[in-house]
Amino acid sequence: MSHLFEQGHACVIGVGGDLPSTATDAKGLAKVLKDPERCAYPEDQVQVLTGEEATRNQILQTLETLAASTDDDSTVLIYFSGHGHQLQKPFKSYFLMPYGYNTEALDETAISGSEFVDYLREIPAQKLLVMLDCCHAGGLSDVSAFEVTKAPLPPEAQRMFAKGGGRIMIGSSRPEELSYAGEPYSAFTYALMKGLCGEGATQQDGYIRATDLAMYASRIVPTLTSDKQHPVLDIEKADNFVLAYYAGGDLQPKGLPPELATEPRIEAQPGELNNQIIQTTTVTVSGNRSVGIGGSVQGATIITGDGNVVGNNNRMQTVNQKGKTNISIGQAHGLHIGDSYGSARDDEE
Repeated sequence: MSHLFEQGHACVIGVGGDLPSTATDAKGLAKVLKDPERCAYPEDQVQVLTGEEATRNQILQTLETLAASTDDDSTVLIYFSGHGHQLQKPFKSYFLMPYGYNTEALDETAISGSEFVDYLREIPAQKLLVMLDCCHAGGLSDVSAFEVTKAPLPPEAQRMFAKGGGRIMIGSSRPEELSYAGEPYSAFTYALMKGLCGEGATQQDGYIRATDLAMYASRIVPTLTSDKQHPVLDIEKADNFVLAYYAGGDLQPKGLPPELATEPRIEAQPGELNNQIIQTTTVTVSGNRSVGIGGSVQGATIITGDGNVVGNNNRMQTVNQKGKTNISIGQAHGLHIGDSYGSARDDEE
């Protein structure tokens, strides 16, 4: 008979938006945490924020709730899957990018590294694990005034967690690397989920421990990404505290859920999956409507209609006919129909 891991609390965030796979990752991780046959966290103590629920205000409010509802004896797990960016100019600063972020209003729509740490400090739990699956910079649109680099961990949080003492942070990749999404889960999240099911346990005593989980992820992720991605953790200063059950209080692992039984399909290039590559499609545009195509477009799909067409790839080919613009493409990253994106004029015959 399984027992609940009563002291377990979690905030699981998958931003979604331009990174739809992050929401899937968050839901999958939360499912394992709440599974009474595995981690056995009480369901009402696992807060899941995805898509429109993962805004700056909602994330900070949930962290405040964690601070108010936990104590010294609690175990707290915080997971964030989304963009993590470090601005080099006009000054160096780090931001986690929630749902609905606006690069022209970062203070109001993003969460700075220092602000994130301030909220973490308010959580009284002496056992705190933060896991950041921060993806590539593909979704950051208008950054003309900034020099942006992908950064997996806020420097302020790195300094805070460097002291150990029951507080650990795991990043999905090294600063110079990108994080790889996958189906059904990203490389990093897949490794974490397997680890939480007992795959990385060094002792068969029924418990998942923090550094065991980190070490397991550090072994599995490189094998899934052809050695292109390596999770990071300062092992020397990390405490191997208990995070959860792996079998609902039993000693024998329950095995893996069906979705974890086989390795995920990891994208060949970061951004490939989240840009939602469309192999073939036909879109008809009429009136004053326009089609905007972003990313790589080439090959074999026909878009027809009376409206305007704009793309940002030099492999686009147009065939002009009276009253129509035909675009021959094979792959379209982020196909979008909107009111006005510019124009590609049809030449009258």
